[in-house]
Amino acid sequence: MDEGFVPLLRRVTGFVAYYWVDAGDGVMVSTSVFEDQSGAEESIERAADFVRDNLASLLPNRPQVTAGMVVAAG
Repeated sequence: MDEGFVPLLRRVTGFVAYYWVDAGDGVMVSTSVFEDQSGAEESIERAADFVRDNLASLLPNRPQVTAGMVVAAG
C-alpha cells in the first residue's frame, strides 16, 4: 500500500492522514482523514479505481465505505 496507494492519496487536496489496521481474522480497516468532504469524496473515487485495478483479485469481499466527521481526537 505504501508504494502505490498512499502516494495517490497524498496528492488529493486536503489530505491529512491515512491509517491501515490489521484487525485480525482477515479483517482490514483503513481510515483516511481529509480537511473537507470534497477531498474525502475524491479519495473514495481514487481508492475504488485503485482497488479495482490492483487488488480486486485479492479481496474476497467488496470494500465498505463509511464517511463522517471527526468528533474527537487525541
